Parts: sequence; C-alpha cells; structure tokens
Amino acid sequence: MLDILFEDEDMIILNKPAGLLSIPDRFGKEGSVKSLLQEKFGNIFTVHRLDQQTSGLIIFAKNAEAHKVLSEIFEGRSIIKKYLGLVNGRPQQTGVVEENMMEHPIKKGQMIIHAKGKESKTTYEVIKYFKQYAWVSFQIYTGRTHQIRVHAKHIGHPIVSDELYGDGEKLKLSSIKKKNFKLAKVEEEERPLMGRQALHAASVQFEYKGKELFLEAPLPKDLAATIKQLEKWNA
Repeated sequence: MLDILFEDEDMIILNKPAGLLSIPDRFGKEGSVKSLLQEKFGNIFTVHRLDQQTSGLIIFAKNAEAHKVLSEIFEGRSIIKKYLGLVNGRPQQTGVVEENMMEHPIKKGQMIIHAKGKESKTTYEVIKYFKQYAWVSFQIYTGRTHQIRVHAKHIGHPIVSDELYGDGEKLKLSSIKKKNFKLAKVEEEERPLMGRQALHAASVQFEYKGKELFLEAPLPKDLAATIKQLEKWNA
C-alpha cells in the first residue's frame, strides 16, 4: 500500500518505506515504488530517487512536460530538501560540507570524496545530542548519489547502521540500556531497533506553476521508536 501525501494532474509525492526500491533494478526481481505506480497510473516518470534503505519523500511525474519541469527544479538550488538522520558520535552543532564526489573507480555503486568529482554541498544542524549519537537535520543543495551518507562519513560521524559508509552495526536496545536490558524469555535473539541506515527524507519545499508546495513525511515506526528509546535511556 503506497502512502501518497500529495497528488495532482502532474505529480505524485509519496512517503517511501525503507526497504523498497525507488525504481526497478536491472534484474527486475524486486518491487519498486515506480512499478507499483505504473500498475495504478500507467506511464510514470522518475524525478529523483532515494536509496533503498532510506525512507521518506519521493516525487514522480505523471507526464513528460511535468517531468522536464520537476527535474529542472530538483537540479537547481531553489528547492529545499531536508533529511533527518541519526549519526554516530557528537558532531559540532552546525556545519557545512562542500566536498566533490564521484563514483569509486573500483567498487561499483559506492561513492567517494574526490577533487575531480561533481560539486556537492550539504549543511547540517544537530537537533538533539545523546550520549553516543546525535539526531541531525540535513539540507542538501545538490543531489549526488549517497550524498548525505558520504558527507556524514567525511566529517567522522556516519549514519547509524550504514553498511556502506559506516560500521553497519545494527542499533539494539541492549546497546542503549546496557545495565538495564533483559531479553524477553520468548525471544532467542534480540531484534534491532534500527536494522537499516537511519536516514529519512523529511520534507521538501518548492514552487511549481506559481504555487508554493511544502510537504512533510512522518517518521517511520523504526526511527520514531529509536529516538524515543534514546530519549529515555541515552539522554
């Protein structure tokens, strides 16, 4: 079931769940937001993508004209795209990361900081500090692949549970509560609070055909539960 936040004759804006691809992969074995939309609406155009394990706002166009306009908006600097992420450690309160990025010359699908890469800019602000983590608001001014994840790694505070740019360590309640944690008798193994990269496309704001649009995507259950537990045990 797709969580559609906004729809008109030109576009569809959804809250994508983590684990679902934005568009079909080359093998076509896994489902995707685009394929589900095509089943319902027919012809659908990709405006931008989210990583499979990132949740949140994603936009698709319903026609070629809207696709052209929306793509230009997303490539420009007038759109405001904000993400929420849980990072390891305690970064400084605010910061700007302007580091060029390119694809890794050997590791396909992985990005690196490189002087010869494309211009990339991310700003961030810490919303709340915890003992071992920080809840951070990110704004991206360019739309490079894995941009926030790479820039977060670059400043030494990778996104929690990021398998590609962090330690991939799943966040468990036992690592937050420590002394007070007891595994339920019915469970043989502890289930992680955060089993995927803790990143969420939270809001988008842009002007389209003279109308200002502002959309927010509610936090998914896993992230909301994680923040709640951190506030309780790791403040």
